Amino acid sequence: MDLPLGPEVDAWPRALPAREKIMGSRVSLEPLQRRHAAELFDAATGADETFAYLPYGPFHRRAEMDAFIARYCALPEAAFWTVRPVTSGRASGWLSLMNIEPANAAIELGNIWFGPELQRTRAATEAMFLLLRHAADELGYRRLVWKCNALNAASRRAAERLGFTYEGTLRAHMVVKGRMRDTAMYSITEAEWPLRRDAMLAWLAPENFDAQGNAIRGLAALRG
Repeated sequence: MDLPLGPEVDAWPRALPAREKIMGSRVSLEPLQRRHAAELFDAATGADETFAYLPYGPFHRRAEMDAFIARYCALPEAAFWTVRPVTSGRASGWLSLMNIEPANAAIELGNIWFGPELQRTRAATEAMFLLLRHAADELGYRRLVWKCNALNAASRRAAERLGFTYEGTLRAHMVVKGRMRDTAMYSITEAEWPLRRDAMLAWLAPENFDAQGNAIRGLAALRG
């Protein structure tokens, strides 16, 4: 047969992520549980704008946060973690591995919500890195996915900063909170991951920060 075909790969299905605690140097990721509700509600109070592009929130009553956690902490198709920075010791956000395709070795980092005190911090970057490394290096997924509302400029910048490649936009992809959503798609492939991983590790290294806590070199520069 002379037809062009894709390369042969290890087709063994990848394992599902285990809902276990993951430790970093500046953050710990804890499987989302009921006990996190009070701290997460505090982190979300007064931060309505941070939920603009998410399918849930904002949460104006503690019961609403309880209901969210009850639904999402045990989803069979996604694994959620609470983000606890070591500097504050408070649960300040969450993120997940979702849309998991073991047979295709594809997995998405998504449902990312960081409270105001966690946003744009080293802990936030490390939280995302820990799950990407878990998926790629420990579980062997070949395709790491990031998708977001095409109008969500902050999420698109985050994807590009981490080294995700823009693949295109799915037009009229879904309805979220009664509004039509176009979805911007990004990915990191198995061949690209080592460079992205090493750049993130170099960015997170203590020697990459000055006495005021500012990064000396950005992620794009470290990727070369």
